[in-house]
Amino acid sequence: MKPSLPSGTRDYLPKEIELRDYIFSTIAKHYQLFGFSKIETPALENLSVLNNKYGDEGDKLLFRILNSGDYLNKLSDEELATKDLKSITPKISDRGLRYDLTVPLARYVVMNRNELEFPFKRYHIDRVWRADRPQKGRYREFYQCDADVIGSDNMIYDADCILLFDRVIKDLGFLNFTIHFSNRKILSGLAEEGGFADRFQDFAIAIDKLDKIGEQGVIAELGSKSFTESEIHYIQNIIKIDGDVSEVIAQLEKLLETNQVGIKGLAELKEVVQLVQNQLSEGVTLKINPMLARGLDYYTSSIFEVTIDDAQMGSVASGGRYDNLTESFGVKDMPGVGISFGADRLYDLIKAKQENTINYKNAILVANFGTHLSSDAFATTQMIRNLGIHSEYYPSNTKLAKQFTYAEKKGIRYLLMLGDDEVRNGIFTIKNIETGDQTSYHQDTFINFLQNL
Repeated sequence: MKPSLPSGTRDYLPKEIELRDYIFSTIAKHYQLFGFSKIETPALENLSVLNNKYGDEGDKLLFRILNSGDYLNKLSDEELATKDLKSITPKISDRGLRYDLTVPLARYVVMNRNELEFPFKRYHIDRVWRADRPQKGRYREFYQCDADVIGSDNMIYDADCILLFDRVIKDLGFLNFTIHFSNRKILSGLAEEGGFADRFQDFAIAIDKLDKIGEQGVIAELGSKSFTESEIHYIQNIIKIDGDVSEVIAQLEKLLETNQVGIKGLAELKEVVQLVQNQLSEGVTLKINPMLARGLDYYTSSIFEVTIDDAQMGSVASGGRYDNLTESFGVKDMPGVGISFGADRLYDLIKAKQENTINYKNAILVANFGTHLSSDAFATTQMIRNLGIHSEYYPSNTKLAKQFTYAEKKGIRYLLMLGDDEVRNGIFTIKNIETGDQTSYHQDTFINFLQNL
């Protein structure tokens, strides 16, 4: 049988893992700079933890795991005959793969709250799973890189989220990108003013698809949800709101001037804008987008998405504030805010740009000139590693051209040749594979060369 991968998953080759790990380490570096500590949670969660946290759309994408053993013995013939998955599933499955890292975090905080110091700042980089339809930039198994603060409603942490987007994505080599920012209370206020607050979820789910299906697709979906012609016209006018930060805020203030929920959301948004507006790097655009919905039910305030300006792909990072998430686990007054980088999308974009972000530019391949020299060559390899430089000893005494090709394909810059003459005379001959230059060193000058790489 020919082997294959499940749809929506992929293997990573060694060079690809190097790039992926570079992305992880870059993100983790900035998380640590902002005071976040790393935690881990299981890939499996009880469905009682996962269910009813992501809205109807999200719940449909949960990967449920069949109970071990004879899981069908709890079902009667009549139940099996109905083929009613909604009623049958709870009896044959009580666990699932985590859909994201945020709901497991809420469970973790509730269970370990007596051991934690609040505000609790954690980061977590790991796999998540969603039974989504695979497409470009969208996988069923993928990595999220989360940072969250639990236990404070102070908007400084929302500002930190925006500044983390700025620092991380710049550090990964993207010069121009847009941080889309809004507040869920603004969206709620607009729904109240439009007269469809009772259908807020239908409204939020539809406009969350604006980038995917366009304005006409959103209108068609709203029509199918019994929104009236005047309500749809009102929503179309909101969609057209545009301009710089101050212009969009001014337009929203007019629309929400008597709406208390919306006014509260605008006040929170303006507080964050004031904190970050002079802190953003050149090439980073902060855009107020009142149609930013984020499909997940648990967001209550700030919401963020980041898009790369010259990339034909959706958001590469997102997040928001969720002030009520732990209530579902019986603990109130645990407000939280967090962000997540989509490592797989960032990986695809970096790879597509063919940036040599990760390479062995200072690495050295020690050539193999025969088993009688292997002891000296192997000891030299360790000496180079002890100086913090990547070094490999080629495993077999084959033609030098083949060893040269191996180094070239891996992106290794230097080939160290320790033949009989070199070992006898204490000489280290280095060839720069990129330039073709070749230089011989005595041991003291060779170490000096290594230390200056």
